[in-house]
Amino acid sequence: MSGFAELLHSMGFTITGSDWKESKVTRHLENLGIQIVYGQVAENITDDIDFVVYTAAVQPTNPEYQEAQKKNIPMMERASMVGQVMQNYSSAIAVAGTHGKTTTTSIASQIFMEADLDPTISVGGILQAIGGNIRIGHSEHFITEACEYTNSFLQFFPTVGIILNIEEDHMDFFKDLDDIRHSFRRFAELIPSTGTLIINADIEGYKDIIDGLTCNVLTYALDNKDADYTADNIEFNEQGCGRFDALFQGKKAGHFSLNVVGRHNISNTLACLALSSLYGIDNDVIQRGLTAFHGTDRRFEYKGEINGITIIDDYAHHPTEIAATLTAANKYPHKKLWVVFQPHTYTRTRAFLKDFAKSLALADNIILADIYAAREDDPGDISSQNLADEIQKLGKEVHYLPDFDTIQKFILKNLTHGDLLITMGAGNVVEIGESLLKK
Repeated sequence: MSGFAELLHSMGFTITGSDWKESKVTRHLENLGIQIVYGQVAENITDDIDFVVYTAAVQPTNPEYQEAQKKNIPMMERASMVGQVMQNYSSAIAVAGTHGKTTTTSIASQIFMEADLDPTISVGGILQAIGGNIRIGHSEHFITEACEYTNSFLQFFPTVGIILNIEEDHMDFFKDLDDIRHSFRRFAELIPSTGTLIINADIEGYKDIIDGLTCNVLTYALDNKDADYTADNIEFNEQGCGRFDALFQGKKAGHFSLNVVGRHNISNTLACLALSSLYGIDNDVIQRGLTAFHGTDRRFEYKGEINGITIIDDYAHHPTEIAATLTAANKYPHKKLWVVFQPHTYTRTRAFLKDFAKSLALADNIILADIYAAREDDPGDISSQNLADEIQKLGKEVHYLPDFDTIQKFILKNLTHGDLLITMGAGNVVEIGESLLKK
């Protein structure tokens, strides 16, 4: 929401907003002259407001939502508003997929900026190169993430779409994997015949997504060698960052080196190579963009060291993301690999309980915090103890320590020089590492 508040403010709209508590993001908006109030109460919706925008996470029980309805103020969900903004750009790039959206959007953005294409950018994390989650450009290019939750991305108007992967997630909204695949198919159908869909050919049954589309289609893959863009001679340096030969339809199209870890980021980069080809961006410009990209906040982000223990933070909150991060971490220098995992939402924890256990078992030792509720109420029948029980069945050492203070004391007592600690999850687990480093 904050990025689009800033974008609309730059267009001359008078913007106000509310949040539960103050943060770096809200302070930034206030410094721009945007009025922010803290606490969400009906009184915040005043008679001089012409229009209300809300996120998919806001429930109809929210007092501001109810007051806006009561006052008959026109309302729009955030995704619809993003779609409205996209229509102002003749080149609108939407990055979709169950995982990797923020990183891939950021890589593409870095390359476009290096190519002097002056894009407007909306990214779901903090990208240091733009000093936040929004960049206001002055060209026809717009790059944004496209989230499938509540079918939000079906409100968009992309001229270029990217589909990174399709897996089960957000099972509090989707019925099953077929329902999710149907949603991504509808996203692909949004792209006009003059546009292009870039899709990962490692997605099982990906041809069902592209069959009969009128737009141009480019494919990429790590495993499916029939894809348009593939990678060969993959290597990793001592920090776990990849380098590889890029192939286009089987012929070498360049050699690229990354400053982010993991095999999954080679896949994300292949999507960006396909995108760059549409805009005629040269390999040397692409490489300069890749060299400049060191990741976004909370994506395998180096936080610091304490007592010789390296602390990394990562946003992973789905079993596939966890497996990718821990696989990458095993290539990173360390003695023992520890992970503090904070499950995100009760529905996701219940839906993927055994898969979470298998993915977390890639670490040497696991510490579990309480479930981060986010938008949900505690149903009382699922907790981190259930996940701990599943991990123990796999023969792994696991410690369920409900509060952050206890976890910090445990880390200081049990981790030793040379160990690697990853705080992991989409909630506030990052605070554990940050608090340790302040000490």
